[in-house]
Amino acid sequence: MTERTTVPVREDQAASLMAVLDLEERDRDVFVGTTPTTSLQRIFGGQVAGQALMAAGLTTPSERPVHSLHSYFLRPGDPREEIRYTVERIRDGRSFSTRRVIACQRRGDEDVAIFALTADYHRAEEPVVAHAQSMPDVPPPDALPSLADVAASHRDRARAALEISRAVEQRLIEDPFAPEPKAPPHTQTRVWMRVAGRLPDEPGVHAAALTFASDLTLLSAGLARVGGGWGGRYAGASLDHAVWFHAPVRADEWFLYQTDSPAASAGRALCFGQLWAADGTHMATVAQEGLIRTLGD
Repeated sequence: MTERTTVPVREDQAASLMAVLDLEERDRDVFVGTTPTTSLQRIFGGQVAGQALMAAGLTTPSERPVHSLHSYFLRPGDPREEIRYTVERIRDGRSFSTRRVIACQRRGDEDVAIFALTADYHRAEEPVVAHAQSMPDVPPPDALPSLADVAASHRDRARAALEISRAVEQRLIEDPFAPEPKAPPHTQTRVWMRVAGRLPDEPGVHAAALTFASDLTLLSAGLARVGGGWGGRYAGASLDHAVWFHAPVRADEWFLYQTDSPAASAGRALCFGQLWAADGTHMATVAQEGLIRTLGD
């Protein structure tokens, strides 16, 4: 079996993300990831999901790209502790490979699970059917303000968003920190993203980078009908995360991310995302349920 290897990346803006995704192999099928220095009290969920997908990919045949992942956030991650990813090789069939990954950290004298992921890999076949959602008509990224531009007028309210987005450029169609309430059927939110700099030409790296980026704004869709945004009255936490990859991904080139929430109840919001490359290729679909609470609860 041909297994994946890590690929070096030149020192540019993408190096900060590659430092997160470039795992240390501690033992067979056991990998260790670190967290960049941060003032946040818990690890950004997209980081753990991206690292877990990298760990799974390092044990799978290179000719089988990931086609889907399903995961659960079990406990908040401590940014001061390393994360150990243990991969279980569930299946290697004629066309598919399946991996399960458990991420653990030390809590006092014991190891505890903070995240669980199952990923499936598939050797591409000739399609019987082929269709995709069309990309919406939006202004191009070069015509829009950056996250830093918009955050400048929000100061402390935008600090967390800027910190977790250091490796991902965003061009905004609306202000994410003070959005107006939306009403059906126009409840979608759209933003352009790309990893700043250049990533290696390794499909697994781009899939993990896209997974990282897909957690940046997804839960915000749950607030679309009430407005207000993060850093004000509300706080949120991801409960689970799933990604289906429809086409080859290039995360260091602009892609459009559209999010929406079809249902919310009992303190939880279900959110969906669609991602298109700049040429209109429908690259991925994302789903997440998250907890949304009023600050002080």
